[in-house]
Amino acid sequence: MIDLIKKTLLAGVGAAVVTKDKVEDALGDFVRQGKVSAADARIMAEKIAEQGRKEFETLSQTLGGKIKESLARSDEQTQARLAALEARVQALEQKPAAPPTRAGEP
Repeated sequence: MIDLIKKTLLAGVGAAVVTKDKVEDALGDFVRQGKVSAADARIMAEKIAEQGRKEFETLSQTLGGKIKESLARSDEQTQARLAALEARVQALEQKPAAPPTRAGEP
């Protein structure tokens, strides 16, 4: 499960890098076409990058909280199952043992 989470986060980071490259390419095109100055393009790129970092942090925190909740529920379920098994073992240990049967007897 942890590997899946790592892969998901890394895929998100990879998507952010690809997006940054595409943003820089698009802004570079705007600069070449004279629609935006190089200084304005840098400012826009910084704003977009900052927004991306904030969104990534928010997503990371949300995902981390969800994972913790899921693990806590899983732990509670495991503890409940363990307690039920312990009670069952204790009940079985308190039952008198059945006498051994001889060969040929029912």
